[in-house]
Amino acid sequence: MKTENLMNNVRLEKVTLNVGCGPDKEKIERAEKLLELLTKRKPVVTVSKTRSTFGVPKGNPLGAMITLRKQPAAEFLKRAFYALENKLKESQIDKSGNFSFGIHEYIDIQGIKYSHDVGLLGLDVAVSLEKPGYRVKKRKVKTDRLGKRKAITKEEVAEWLKNNFGVQLV
Repeated sequence: MKTENLMNNVRLEKVTLNVGCGPDKEKIERAEKLLELLTKRKPVVTVSKTRSTFGVPKGNPLGAMITLRKQPAAEFLKRAFYALENKLKESQIDKSGNFSFGIHEYIDIQGIKYSHDVGLLGLDVAVSLEKPGYRVKKRKVKTDRLGKRKAITKEEVAEWLKNNFGVQLV
């Protein structure tokens, strides 16, 4: 009798929401309100680490972000896929099994209504997947054999998306 190895099951590690605003402080405040509206949590203001090509000095705010894990991440992802009509491009998946997508206007997300305080903003959604035991792979002392076994392929991501959220790859 063949049994499936539970250590090879793909699972959701985290969902990161990001709104880039540039140096516009008013837009950053609106982005914070948007992320709080979407997640009911307090977002973090991101700052520039170096002087960029946009001419923003080091340490100035550039946007807002928030990271969701476990059940809140899965619930948000379910609503966010509604905005994409449950379709995702295969090119949006990287070689590590993570994927990201953009939502042009937050009102496309299921269950969210327009807010005059926020206006119309879009956001980026980055999703990280992992297998059980992945933390061992991230250690400084690791074996190549373990790293290859814990790698997530595009086929595994496609299967995970289809089984958990009904999302098709195009």
